[in-house]
Amino acid sequence: MFSESSQASKADITILTEELDSYPQQVWIFIGVFLSVVGCFQWSSHIHSKFARRTHHESDEETAPIHNIQYKFSLRRIPLAFINFYRVVAFRWTLEIGKSYTLNMAEVFVTVAYIALLLAYAFINTTSVEGQKLDVFYWSNRIAVLASSQFPIVTALGTKNNLVSLVTGISYDRLNYIHRMMARTCFMLLCIHGVGEVIYPSAQNTSNNNWVQAGTISLIAFAVVIVVSLRPVRSNIYELFFYVHFIGVLIFLVAAYFHTNGIFGSYWVWPSFVIWALDRFIRVVRLIVFNHSYFGFKSGSGTMDATTEMLSEDIVRVRLRRPPHFHWSPGQAAYLIMPSVSTLPFEAHPFTIASFDSSLLSTAETEDQSGSGENHETQVLGSSNSLWKELVFLVNVHGGFTKKLKEVAATKGTVKVFVDGPYGPSADLGSYDTSVLVAGGSGISYTLPVLLSVIEQVRKGKSSCKRVVFIWSIRQAGYVQWIEEALIKAVQLAPPSLTVSIRIFNTGSPSTTQSMEEVSGLSNPDPTEKNVTFEQVVTRKSPSTSSMLLSLRGVKMESGRSDLDALLKEEVSMASGRMSVSVCGSHGIARAVRHALRFPVSGPSSVLSGGPSVTLYVESFGYA
Repeated sequence: MFSESSQASKADITILTEELDSYPQQVWIFIGVFLSVVGCFQWSSHIHSKFARRTHHESDEETAPIHNIQYKFSLRRIPLAFINFYRVVAFRWTLEIGKSYTLNMAEVFVTVAYIALLLAYAFINTTSVEGQKLDVFYWSNRIAVLASSQFPIVTALGTKNNLVSLVTGISYDRLNYIHRMMARTCFMLLCIHGVGEVIYPSAQNTSNNNWVQAGTISLIAFAVVIVVSLRPVRSNIYELFFYVHFIGVLIFLVAAYFHTNGIFGSYWVWPSFVIWALDRFIRVVRLIVFNHSYFGFKSGSGTMDATTEMLSEDIVRVRLRRPPHFHWSPGQAAYLIMPSVSTLPFEAHPFTIASFDSSLLSTAETEDQSGSGENHETQVLGSSNSLWKELVFLVNVHGGFTKKLKEVAATKGTVKVFVDGPYGPSADLGSYDTSVLVAGGSGISYTLPVLLSVIEQVRKGKSSCKRVVFIWSIRQAGYVQWIEEALIKAVQLAPPSLTVSIRIFNTGSPSTTQSMEEVSGLSNPDPTEKNVTFEQVVTRKSPSTSSMLLSLRGVKMESGRSDLDALLKEEVSMASGRMSVSVCGSHGIARAVRHALRFPVSGPSSVLSGGPSVTLYVESFGYA
């Protein structure tokens, strides 16, 4: 299980052999205990939320009017204050690198602890029998086996269906950072191993050239994978990352197997193939189940054909008929496979499902909140029907696959789509008194279904929410046309016990955007007219609903960037009980929200004085 040095004594070999068996096992015990503790906290929090929702309605304190709150200091709130202290320190204090790269303190802690754990086991007890400290024979061999022992869990964390998610209750996409971090740590350890072999060549190094070649190929392939997994490559050239990552990992594992097989260490490598194959098998089964009409199990040819249309220069809407057996929760995503669009037929690209798995918008009677006494039920059915009868995706156009999809959408073409999903978490907001939803651009794919879900849960008596705030930042006033009918329905359907506030911020410059009032006054423009932008042509097709949306109580549209710090502090000052903030947008928006919810806004002093206990949910754009 090691590279035997010609200068190592038999006693050294015996000691090292025992350590190569026991040390990786001890590392696994540490990791297993840590994951179990995290899982206990996650599942306990989930169970607590369920019970909190049941008992919430029985609390006189929590049912007090939301605008007449009198905060009182209470020592009974010390446990809650400690929880909020932990949330702020672990998830809202961040290490910011540049404008777009952010690590919260929980990620920093896990990273430092993991690296320290492996390095400690690599370099402890490295004194040889003859008294040589930090003997290369010990740490060079041990560090390679420690790195190899991490391959199974690194592979598992990179799959969509893995045991780690099941144990911890953390979705695969949130574990993806840990996957990358552990892989990069293993690469660092293997580089140290390579340096050790160069400095202190082993007997096998000189006698078995194939063994050396396999190790070299494995390390080179790993290096290539590490480079293409960097965020600039993943975000801007995703297809390159996808293919190189797949091929590179395959080469790396195969070469690593042959390299370690010669020293009887391959039992740490081959489980990675099993884990990967199991995940692929599960995904294929899910693909067949959710797209069975294509595979001859049920009639209904064309049921998974998708229509495409351009909503703006950089947003494509994809719509396909909702399969009766396909169900999802707000905030979940699905992988779309479009053989006619992608370079290879099996490419799968993740997108958040922008539609709502409910008949709320079609069956419920509306509550008139416009103040006019009129029922606008028949005026808002239109495209909002797609929010429950169809799967809807809003796709940001970049390069590669999305650029090709844009070319199809420019002609309003139809494409065949296979759906793999749903995946990802769905925040349970039923036990929160106040819910704030923050989105930027196509981030409403996440926040709109959550808004509709909150309203539905309150109507059914399954939620204790008293106030929901919907904040959306857009570049063009015409973007409101994407979802305005759904927003109108949402406000109208909200029961009297629920206050709905919709704040829309138009961040575009005056020279390239229009106010909502201007959009609502346009009619049937000529698309060939000079100085008419794509967004203006799109937004002129339905003038009546824009003014209707602004006439509803609680709906406000403003020009300029949203002051998220002021908005969130205002909501915290008005709230009591439990408060959730959900954000989906650019890294800048997520960073601004984290900053706004630090001390003292949602710290221990605020909670002890009767302020709300704030929970933050963050969904970020991109594949990173």
